[in-house]
Amino acid sequence: MPGLFIWVRILSMLKKINIIGCGYIGKKTARLLIDKNLSPCCFVHSEESRDSCASMGLEAIQFDLGKKSLQLDEKNIHGFRNSTIAYFAPPQREGETDSRMKNFVSILETLAAAPSKILLMSTTGVYGDCKGEWIDEQQAVQPQVDRARRRLSAENLLKKYCEKHSTQYLVFRVSGIYAADKLPVKRITSAEPIVNAHDSGFTNRIHADDLSAFCVEALVADVAPGIYNCCDGRPSTMHDYFIKVAAAMKLPRPREISLQQAQQQLSAGMLSYLAESKRISNKKLLSNFKTRFKYPDLNAGLKSCDNA
Repeated sequence: MPGLFIWVRILSMLKKINIIGCGYIGKKTARLLIDKNLSPCCFVHSEESRDSCASMGLEAIQFDLGKKSLQLDEKNIHGFRNSTIAYFAPPQREGETDSRMKNFVSILETLAAAPSKILLMSTTGVYGDCKGEWIDEQQAVQPQVDRARRRLSAENLLKKYCEKHSTQYLVFRVSGIYAADKLPVKRITSAEPIVNAHDSGFTNRIHADDLSAFCVEALVADVAPGIYNCCDGRPSTMHDYFIKVAAAMKLPRPREISLQQAQQQLSAGMLSYLAESKRISNKKLLSNFKTRFKYPDLNAGLKSCDNA
């Protein structure tokens, strides 16, 4: 029996892995998979991304999620059969429904055999504003802006497909992502103001390296399906984030304004983030995954950025 278990495990590891939308996190995930002697097939939108993936030694296929055919040939489409899929592609920029996911599901419906597992990267924005309260995956979804509505649309479209075809379905509701090369340095150096500590709501985040590590476990290991909040579980305010980033990068401390002043001075996008406050628990993630945080909080993450 132990020998049989090992062979089943090996066969599951050899199953083809496809990454749909191999951008920043996709490439980090792909590098970790390569370290495990696994070589995912990466589907990308631009020639630049295709060339970048190819330079990593990855099979890279250019496609267009905005078209119903995805502009893929039959061989590429058949490659989705019985595979493990990481869907990291963002929705289009407008509307409340994710038309890209709708097109992708339509392609999957043509397969003779469905994928065995699909991991979807979504957002904690689907919860909307929770007035600074602690929440977990049981919190009712109430997206307040279209970008979060599109993400929830993607969740629902894919969940319906996976339930219909008995495909294992995992959703990572991801909070703010940061890393040494993914910090708001330009915003700070442009002297754009930040909302003061008193008016700043709670935000949540995860280091990109930790997120990609959890993605790899979700793809290759036997983990419980379902929805997971993917954050470090150590929320702070947006004010705290910008102040600490400025200090870590030895930049001037940002000028502070009130929330009322922000209504006239900050972009609509930034205001939409400021309008939502929540503290997100990651207990379910830690209970079901063996991966542990390399950067368990912002201080640890920024220390690594300082040494990068």
